[in-house]
Amino acid sequence: MRTGREYVNIPGNKMHELPPLLVRRVSSAPQVDLASAILEAEEMLPEVDVEETLLERRKMDLALTLAEQYRGLIAHWQWGESIVEWIRQCEITFQSESALRDLLHPDVWPHASRSSFVILLADKHVTTPGVALETAVGLRLTFRQPPPIDCCSSEFLFCLNSSIAGSAYKAWARMSAGGPALLPPDRFHFDVLDSDFQSVLQ
Repeated sequence: MRTGREYVNIPGNKMHELPPLLVRRVSSAPQVDLASAILEAEEMLPEVDVEETLLERRKMDLALTLAEQYRGLIAHWQWGESIVEWIRQCEITFQSESALRDLLHPDVWPHASRSSFVILLADKHVTTPGVALETAVGLRLTFRQPPPIDCCSSEFLFCLNSSIAGSAYKAWARMSAGGPALLPPDRFHFDVLDSDFQSVLQ
C-alpha cells in the first residue's frame, strides 16, 4: 500500500472480491484506413521539389506513422471502455455488500468518486502494456465510440490526444467534493482478463 495516502476504513478484515476486469484485445480494434492516413500525410508534407518516388516514400512513411499513432489511441480507448464497464460492475457489487454500500456517493454516473477505482487499478499494479490508465479513461470520457481515423487530425494524433484525455480525466476526478474515497488495495481482489478470458492478473 502506498504511503502518504488516506484510504477509507472498511470494517473487518474480509478480502472483498470484485468482478473481473475484462479487457478487449487490441486485435479487435477497427481496421486502420490507410487511405485516410495517406490523405492526411499529403496535407502535412510541404511542397518541395523532390523526385516523385522520394515524395511517395515520405508520404507512405508518414501515413504509417499516423496509422501507428491511431492504433495507440484505439488501444487506450479500448482500455478506457473496459475500465468504465468494470466500474459499473463494481458499483453493483458495492451496493450488494453492507460493508461497502456507503463508500460510494449515490450520485448518477459518472460521479467523480468513481475515479477511486482507477486509482485502485494503479495501486494494484495492473499491467497495461503501453497504456496510461488516466489517458485511457479520459479518452473514453471524451468519446462514446472510438473515432475513425479520418475524424482525427494529425495534430490530434501526434500531440493533442493524450493532453485532451488527461484534462478530461482530471476534470472528472476533481468534480468530487473532498476528493474520491480511496480504496485500500489490500482489501480487494479481482482478476484482469483479456477478451478470450485468459487470466492476466491474479
